[in-house]
Amino acid sequence: MSIFIAQLFNGLSLGSILLLIALGLAITFGLMNIINMAHGEFIMIGAYTTYVLQQVFVQYLPQSAFGYYFILAIPLSFIVAALIGLLMEKTVVRFLYERPLDSLLATWGVSLILQQAARSIFGAPNVAVISPEWLNGGLVIAGLTFPYKRLFILALVLISIFLLFLYLYKTPSGRRMKAVTLNRDMASCLGVSTRKVDSAAFALGSGFAGIAGCSLTLLGSIGPSLGTAYIVDAFMIVVLGGVGKLKGTMVAALMLGILSTFVELSTSATIAKVIVFAFVIIFLQWKPTGLVNTRVRALD
Repeated sequence: MSIFIAQLFNGLSLGSILLLIALGLAITFGLMNIINMAHGEFIMIGAYTTYVLQQVFVQYLPQSAFGYYFILAIPLSFIVAALIGLLMEKTVVRFLYERPLDSLLATWGVSLILQQAARSIFGAPNVAVISPEWLNGGLVIAGLTFPYKRLFILALVLISIFLLFLYLYKTPSGRRMKAVTLNRDMASCLGVSTRKVDSAAFALGSGFAGIAGCSLTLLGSIGPSLGTAYIVDAFMIVVLGGVGKLKGTMVAALMLGILSTFVELSTSATIAKVIVFAFVIIFLQWKPTGLVNTRVRALD
């Protein structure tokens, strides 16, 4: 039972990280039909923003203030990644709507440029981000230790999801975004500026990737190719959950996180990855629209 609970917690932790990464991709892919291969680089941008802020606290602020840098790094990572995402949408992506293959090649080129820029600024070797003292250690329950870092990431994901749904359902701009996702042509006929909605959605998705990068600094060192390890899993979660369906993305991320953890316990990381891919392929053969699909009225 203790092994089962430990693996379940590890699966939820992995699923929450994948969910935070896939949320931004679900917004841009579902709303704009843009295959953003540079999404992983926005994860890297959020991670390096956290690293830079740590260096600022170490060099210019007293040591007693160091424990607060990570709290400040979360919104700052969101803002920096969102601004760079907005710049990318204005200069590259907006000319590639309705051209998914061209968008794939263009955003892949942007990802290479961002990776090389990170190597030029921070160097090719990975750098370490020191977590605050209050995140070290773990919570001990019935002989099991639950690390504070992973508990913090779980709480961060829950807060991010809550704020996202609050934005989508309780604000005028969020409702416009939902309307464009459901029926772009009808929303445009009713006076919604779809171009502005697209820009806001791309910035929002990039910002969530930045938060994901910030959280990944708690789990290990970071480097220019940090995001490439997660981009395939993020696309897989978005497709499995249903393109543009945030609820489906949530279920798919947790499902794949738990499945990967339990399969890896009895096999290896490589075999577990193969089994998870096979599961996704078989599931999509049975239900091509994913876990959640949109109900529509249609005449046979």
